[in-house]
Amino acid sequence: MTEINDYINNDFKALDSEKTIAEVQDFFADVSYSHFSVVEEGIYIGCIAADDVDTFDSDKKIIDYKYTLEGFFARKNMIWLDVLEVFAKNHTNIVPVLDQENKYSGYYELEDIVKFFHETPFLKEQGGIIVVQKNILDYSMSQIAQIVESNNGKLLGLFISEANAQDIQVTIKIALGSINDIIQTFRRYNYEIISEHHEDNYLNNLKERSEYLEKYLNL
Repeated sequence: MTEINDYINNDFKALDSEKTIAEVQDFFADVSYSHFSVVEEGIYIGCIAADDVDTFDSDKKIIDYKYTLEGFFARKNMIWLDVLEVFAKNHTNIVPVLDQENKYSGYYELEDIVKFFHETPFLKEQGGIIVVQKNILDYSMSQIAQIVESNNGKLLGLFISEANAQDIQVTIKIALGSINDIIQTFRRYNYEIISEHHEDNYLNNLKERSEYLEKYLNL
């Protein structure tokens, strides 16, 4: 099975802090990276942003703009979800990878991490998606799993897809089991169903009744 560490990339060496801005501008002109790693005497000191480089004096060196470097990174032992979070928080398409001794090991590219995500059972295996919503103080991940499994469903994965001060939305992927039975059980536990489902008899019945009432009132 592929491990996330298999995606550590070293196609381009980290930029030395003594490089001129002109050299860095040429580098970014040839690649599509939003940032790139900078090292000083072999030690990672941060990432330089492509957008920033365009505004710098080309005769100066990276070290002259050390204060602008962004210090995000991932550890070699990080799970892929944590790595994905580093990408999202820093609006970047590359993330430097450091080992436990803070030695620079290379970098992850966003495209590769998304590819790794696509190979997980959550996306790869066939199943149904349900999005539920509940008050943020009342929801329970263990209860969500119990509802799925009590209806003979197999839980492939779930994650919080949206949240605010009052409510939380959870996206759930399910294999096996009756989607309709699972939906109705969620409703009994006061979860709102955000996603639409052809198998949702409750909504279909409501729709049929409203259409009947509309026809009756138009007589």
